[in-house]
Amino acid sequence: MASTTHTDDTLHVAIAGAGIAGLAAAVALTRNFGSRVDVQLYDKATALREIGASIALGPNGLRTLEKLGVENALDDDVAFRGPSGLPMIYRHWKTNEIVSFDEFVNVPERRHQTARFARAHLHQSLLEHVDPARIYLGKKIVSVKEEAGDEGPLVLKFADGSETKADFVVGADGINSGVRKFFVPEQKLGWTTQVAYRAVFDASLVEGTPDLPEDSTHWWGPTGSFFASRLGKGQFTTVGIISLDPSDPKNAAIVDNARWDNLADINFVRELYKDWHPLIRTLFARTPASSIRVYPNLAITAPLPAHTFLGGRAVLIGDAAHPHGGAFATGGSLALDDAYALAQALRAVWPSPSGTDATAAGGGSGKPAKDRLAQATRIYEKARKPHTTRLLNVVHALTEKSRERLRRSDGGVETDEELRKRMKARAETSWLHEHDVDEAVRRAVEAELGAVGGAGSVEARL
Repeated sequence: MASTTHTDDTLHVAIAGAGIAGLAAAVALTRNFGSRVDVQLYDKATALREIGASIALGPNGLRTLEKLGVENALDDDVAFRGPSGLPMIYRHWKTNEIVSFDEFVNVPERRHQTARFARAHLHQSLLEHVDPARIYLGKKIVSVKEEAGDEGPLVLKFADGSETKADFVVGADGINSGVRKFFVPEQKLGWTTQVAYRAVFDASLVEGTPDLPEDSTHWWGPTGSFFASRLGKGQFTTVGIISLDPSDPKNAAIVDNARWDNLADINFVRELYKDWHPLIRTLFARTPASSIRVYPNLAITAPLPAHTFLGGRAVLIGDAAHPHGGAFATGGSLALDDAYALAQALRAVWPSPSGTDATAAGGGSGKPAKDRLAQATRIYEKARKPHTTRLLNVVHALTEKSRERLRRSDGGVETDEELRKRMKARAETSWLHEHDVDEAVRRAVEAELGAVGGAGSVEARL
């Protein structure tokens, strides 16, 4: 690992996690501060690969990638956008008829329209902007503490017994975050009542399928749903999602197998959809059995009291901060916006000495003092936490509605009328997918710094 003396003017940043959130944070910090920051990433995996199947980015996430300079991820070769220009089309599970669809509110550029990726391809697009020598594998963080004297460096200890030091720590280590567990051990994850069976495979396997939609499509049924879409680089995804009560003994076998990234039982999954429209049965028949993995939808049981710790010297981003069970396919965009907002917040209190915003919050040369880091993380939290808390509140409300359905005497099986009504009464989500992170940061800077900060200090230049 890199040797850090912490007596120089460089801000030494340790990022836990080298997934999408961690890589985005590394890109944002190095792009914004250059040699003034020394960024090191630590991941518990022994091989660098992104676990998961497909991932969607909404307009906000794509705009943030653009501002981060990750233009390669916006290419049509990597990202699939449907020909209709609609983010999602909803079809009936039995008849295949279109019942409803989503629309953009203010997305004039096609390259910012919702795009779908094989998760590994998006991860690789970000990885191309990070020096691989800065990534250390097999490093699971188990504690983050201040060295004697609170102006000294933070000490990070790993499960293998090694340790390192940093001035600032970013917990971007995902849904099962070790950093979150250390700072908030009482916080738990709970089922949202859903289990997803996800697969990614070569699109040639579904070519010629009768009635296959060109657009990303979500079929809703009375006890579950099914999603199918093309992805970038000639890939295709199928996703089956079922709702169940994990405390019901009859679901014990399903729950027991529902471990993150487990191989699914293809016969079990096909049986779930045996009465659905022939197109869906055909797609499952053409999905390679070895590609279907299990992902229980887990969300934190309550929003965290804070996303910052140790007086603002440690912070959580992405699923480490607000695991939400994958609702509304917004996790990737949230992670990107978190990383971007964190860098912008730091920039507001630690501008370039020669930059146009050098009057912001004191400016000056040298690394930011502890009180400046505290200001930066307060700005970050003001910009992001209300937004992600609103999402978690929606997720918890929807989870409770799902539980109420499952507790019904009919086992939660909706009538066709109830299903169609639910499909047309979906939550409006443009506040998520078209969120303006720059405006949120600007308001947070003004709230924290007043006239000293101002809009100029957070002008988007990433």
